[in-house]
Amino acid sequence: MWTLADIPSQAGRRAVVTGTGGLGYETALALAAAGADVVLAGRSETKGRGSVVRILNLHPHTSIAFEKLDLANLASIAAFVVQMEADGRPIDLLVNNAGVMTPPKRQTTTDGFELQFGTNHLGHFALTGRLLPLLLAGKAPRVTTVSSGAHHAGRIDFDNLQWQKRYQPWGAYGQSKLANLLFAFELQRRSDAAGWGLISDAAHPGYARTDLIANGPGTDSLMARVGGVLIAPWASQTAAAGALPQLFAATSPDAKPAGYYGPSRLFEMVGPPAPARISKAAQDAGVAKHLWDVSEALTGVKFPV
Repeated sequence: MWTLADIPSQAGRRAVVTGTGGLGYETALALAAAGADVVLAGRSETKGRGSVVRILNLHPHTSIAFEKLDLANLASIAAFVVQMEADGRPIDLLVNNAGVMTPPKRQTTTDGFELQFGTNHLGHFALTGRLLPLLLAGKAPRVTTVSSGAHHAGRIDFDNLQWQKRYQPWGAYGQSKLANLLFAFELQRRSDAAGWGLISDAAHPGYARTDLIANGPGTDSLMARVGGVLIAPWASQTAAAGALPQLFAATSPDAKPAGYYGPSRLFEMVGPPAPARISKAAQDAGVAKHLWDVSEALTGVKFPV
């Protein structure tokens, strides 16, 4: 059973983790404790700096800092990358963790994208593309992207990517999480073809008790009430446990290129990390390539050929 104790030393490695609470906090905490120089990136300065203080209180001699990053704003992503470039240091690990979940009414990013697709997929796509030169300068670089079991219900509708027609909160969420997996696998294919030496893999947390539901459909939604009363007591786990699959994907020498990891028990809702089920849709290389081309066009971020 893989645990935090199995994380190899991360000394000498620089890691960027998106998302300052829940899974992002637990991931940054574990990486810092293992010796990594961690940049915790998020949109809320108060929340981000608070998380950094909590981590430093637990591990006073670790290296961790907060940097502002709003994945729903392409200009913010560009400014964050400029800051990373100004530091002049390679990045060895990128954990694309932050996410938005099922807002009941359609919302858009600063650039006009549907909020979930724009944040969960396009934001991380643009971030990874802009950070790629720093990643390729790193040692054994790795990009771990966080998806969800909801990807099984997702489909990529190229005629309605932004959900301008018939917005459905769960449909949009499933599409964004499927897009995360398609991106992770296509990134690995492109790394292999170009000889980048970069590992791209993915993970999901199962049913982790984080603030994602409260920040999405809200605590008064039917899904939140059913989940909290009927499911959570027997089929959920802490944020720390939910972060284990992505920590395995991000650090373990046993994590495979284009691997996908999640909890191993109760239909992948709880338990230690193990290989997770991948939908047929997530394995469609043709759709992945088309989505990549569309994502480059929408974000204006082009990966090297």
